Amino acid sequence: MKKGMILALSLAAAVSLNAAVLATVNGEEITDADLTPALGAAHSSDLDKIPAEMKKNLVTRVIERKLMLKQAKSEGIEKDPEFKKLLDELADNVAINLWMKKQFDSLKVDSAKVKDFYNKNKDKFIMPAQSRAKHILVQTEKEAKDIIKSLNGLKGDALQSKFSELAKSKSIDKGSAANGGELGWFKASQMVPEFADATFKLKKGEMTKTPVKSQFGYHIILKEDAKDQTTLSLDEVKTNIENQIKSEEFKTAMQKKVDALKKDAKIEYK
Repeated sequence: MKKGMILALSLAAAVSLNAAVLATVNGEEITDADLTPALGAAHSSDLDKIPAEMKKNLVTRVIERKLMLKQAKSEGIEKDPEFKKLLDELADNVAINLWMKKQFDSLKVDSAKVKDFYNKNKDKFIMPAQSRAKHILVQTEKEAKDIIKSLNGLKGDALQSKFSELAKSKSIDKGSAANGGELGWFKASQMVPEFADATFKLKKGEMTKTPVKSQFGYHIILKEDAKDQTTLSLDEVKTNIENQIKSEEFKTAMQKKVDALKKDAKIEYK
């Protein structure tokens, strides 16, 4: 047996040994590895983060699938002509998809094309200015003015701390209130105009002197940080450009291959 195969088998054995047993059905173990198809490969690493009830539901789905599969096989489904037909169709689709993947992977994008695309499309790689801020949202202008009054005179960490404290206790935006009013980084286009205008006019560490009215109520805003508009560098977008060019070249290359195959084939429409 080849060393590579031995290593693969060893790794597979290690994974199965480390897999947590979540249930058994007719003596067969259901492990966390069995949940990957139900959860989706892209989220398989998040298994430990999902709620217990959701995890239990996933386990139930796996159990049901195994029971149905066993029943189907016991009734001779694998001997059914339709089973063979569908299996052949599936194999054909896998063969075509794998072949196309290999064609795509074999394409190499000229670095000069990438650079030329970047230079001609720099306007597409502009990152708008961003702000990071906290806010306290209340229903009335009086409430907002009272909060601003209680925060006036504070600066730096003292302002940050008191602002977060008041956001947690007074803000009606419960989503951000739980995090002390924190909104994170955002572009102007992501906020309602009144809020965006007021925030982007503030300096770093500065708070609005008067309440900012919007359709949601009255805001008190504390600007934490800012990022100027920038143009992403070639290195930052190189992979995306390569994939875009590669996709276009792949379409052209595949059409040429198909046209050539059709030309060499004897095709009769009836």
